[in-house]
Amino acid sequence: MVEGPATQESVVVEFSLLADHPAAAETVGRWYWDEWGQEAGESLDDSIARTASYTSRDGPPMIVLAQHGGEWLGAAQLKVREMDIYPEFEFWLGGVYVPESARGRGLAAQLVDEVKSRARLADIDRLYLQTEDLTGGLYRRGGFQPIEEVAYKGVRVLVMTASVAGDGTATPSNRS
Repeated sequence: MVEGPATQESVVVEFSLLADHPAAAETVGRWYWDEWGQEAGESLDDSIARTASYTSRDGPPMIVLAQHGGEWLGAAQLKVREMDIYPEFEFWLGGVYVPESARGRGLAAQLVDEVKSRARLADIDRLYLQTEDLTGGLYRRGGFQPIEEVAYKGVRVLVMTASVAGDGTATPSNRS
């Protein structure tokens, strides 16, 4: 996910889980299909069904949703073993998506922070991610460090990691 142009406008969002709003799977599944799935040859129905399976409340697989004023503004996943070439890397941040109309307000960074908080609550010490932004972008600013750049399924990606271990006092912004 690449953020749009920066603006001064920020939005206070409420975070919740797909597990608590299963109807949002259609919206999020369509976002994911439009951004990544269609190009990868996945059907829209398969994207929605896969998205709908992220229903854990206590750890992966989970999808964190950002909402403001009754509108879904973004989503991010806490998942297990995203890249088969790294079987030793267990927990991953993925699917960070903010619709174009909501970009440039720091929502992606807020979603990343929320997933990191929920990972800590699940006693996860380290997260991994892959990004097509080879500079690391918002993830580098959010504390992730590069591991290596690789070609994965025909796409150049940067694999990154961050420690999310805390003192046990982490709490999500609006736990649902």
